[in-house]
Amino acid sequence: MIGALVALVVATSLGLAAWAVVFVARDRAVVLRQLWAAAVVEALLIVQGVVQTVVLVRTGHHVSAPLFFGYVVAGLVLLPLAAAWAFAERTRWSSVVLASAAGVVAFLQLRLVQVWGA
Repeated sequence: MIGALVALVVATSLGLAAWAVVFVARDRAVVLRQLWAAAVVEALLIVQGVVQTVVLVRTGHHVSAPLFFGYVVAGLVLLPLAAAWAFAERTRWSSVVLASAAGVVAFLQLRLVQVWGA
């Protein structure tokens, strides 16, 4: 697992979560720029998923594959679902959904590190 890539994903997802929390506090809906930021986080997650798969196959690291890839897939699926919800819901709650999803993505990354090290 590449620590710098994990740190980048965690930092960008927490940045997105903080941005969405500001919108919650201001009682505003998600804007298109936030959805683009979510797309950047998603692109980083895709790159990370590919890199992690390659590292796992090449090193033969002993990790529970269903657990590991469950976290990878959950992270990949979560932001697009939240973005679709935020796009459809044009109230303050769209910001709540996006902030929650971005926070969970950061948590899933930290859990991946724990699973990798176990």
